[in-house]
Amino acid sequence: MEYETIIGLEIHAELSTESKMFCGCSASFGGGPNTKTCPVCLGHPGSLPVTNMKAIEYTMMLALALNCEITPRSVFHRKNYFYPDMPKNFQISQYDIPLSTDGHLDADMNDYVRKVGITRVHIEEDTGKSIHIGESGRIHGAEYSLEDFNRAGIPLAEIVTEPDIRSAEEARAFMQLLRATLEYLGISDCKMEEGSLRCDANISVAVDGKLGTKVEIKNMNSFRSLFRALSYEEERQRFALEQGGGLIQETRHWDDAEGKTHPLRSKEEAFDYRYFPEPDLVPIEPDPEWVDRLRENLPELPQARFHRFMEQFGLARDIASMLTGEKALADYFERAVETGQGPEELAKWIAGDLSAMLREAVVPIQHCPVAPRGLGELVALVNQKVISGKMAKEVLREAFETGKGPQRIVDEKGLSQIADAHELEVVVDEVIAENPGAADDMRTGKEQALKFMMGQVMKKTRGKANPEVASRLLKQKLIGRE
Repeated sequence: MEYETIIGLEIHAELSTESKMFCGCSASFGGGPNTKTCPVCLGHPGSLPVTNMKAIEYTMMLALALNCEITPRSVFHRKNYFYPDMPKNFQISQYDIPLSTDGHLDADMNDYVRKVGITRVHIEEDTGKSIHIGESGRIHGAEYSLEDFNRAGIPLAEIVTEPDIRSAEEARAFMQLLRATLEYLGISDCKMEEGSLRCDANISVAVDGKLGTKVEIKNMNSFRSLFRALSYEEERQRFALEQGGGLIQETRHWDDAEGKTHPLRSKEEAFDYRYFPEPDLVPIEPDPEWVDRLRENLPELPQARFHRFMEQFGLARDIASMLTGEKALADYFERAVETGQGPEELAKWIAGDLSAMLREAVVPIQHCPVAPRGLGELVALVNQKVISGKMAKEVLREAFETGKGPQRIVDEKGLSQIADAHELEVVVDEVIAENPGAADDMRTGKEQALKFMMGQVMKKTRGKANPEVASRLLKQKLIGRE
């Protein structure tokens, strides 16, 4: 049998507005439970919603960035269902006339590009948060649950893709690109750990071209868990099909610790929600001139910046992709380039040693102790042969840990390389005299002898000898050439 994995994603991004979608309560994260609520977001009788126009603007910016068509007239609907985190027992969302439709986002997979269609981008309000008290932390097995409605009513942009994704790797790449797009637009903080960017996935396995049973997966709160959950579910469904077993349309919960999905509930259909137009809100009819202004004022987006970094700075594809995958990292790189040092050298330091230190310390690039100017200073010290590349790694580590500038560290520790040929010649003569056997080996062309002699020179100079000058002097004295 020939299998084909088919995946579609439903992504919710909390928008970085000051207030909630339909009331004036703060939309900021945190705070004591139920301290950011009012009669509107709690659904008290007689309270009336008022649309947050900044949220509409942000959602249209996202839709335009995803190549969508803005709907001339869209409508809010009530999505009815009963759950403790829904204080009104309905969610204000959009149904058959969303804010935008028919877009696409193209994920670069190195060897090919996966064009993922965007079915719709619409706006809705978030629900509250259920806190299940018990060992599992889930509703099953909980002793009781608490409700925090601070999040209820926060504006959400929902992005629904076409089932165009064909693997867990493609799904992860698409989500990373979408997150970068949201960051570049400046409309969401995209903190998956705080729930401001959430993703559900629909996955099925087609057999010999015949569509399979669709399963929805929830509770994937990182790119890693998205990849692992889809990989597991793909294998689970294929195994079931190979064994002749049936699959049911259902919603499954991803258990990250166990590395498995578990049945959660049967999958709802649209008619289960009894959608009907929201009577307390007028339709959205954006002025075409307003839409044009938003389109013209869109910032440079991740893919455009990726191609510019390769063309303008000559960066390798993988490094350009890594740098532009996070707006703050790309901004840091461009500020470092302003110091006048080589873009390729700077990019390698950022992608290599600096990123490793940031990961190790769990520090975002926005709070990096080494400023872009400091990184440029470090590269300049290497290029001017004041310090070696090995010394530079040690200097960068100290700069990261102390916040001191590289030049200051070099001056305080006396780390400047010895590049003066006359000064080094004295050291080289001493090393030759002290190691006659190795000197003879070097004269007969043994490469290992040169490495040994260089090590002795470095030992005598405490690592300060300029490697190029020291190597040239050794070769001149022992083999008669540089």
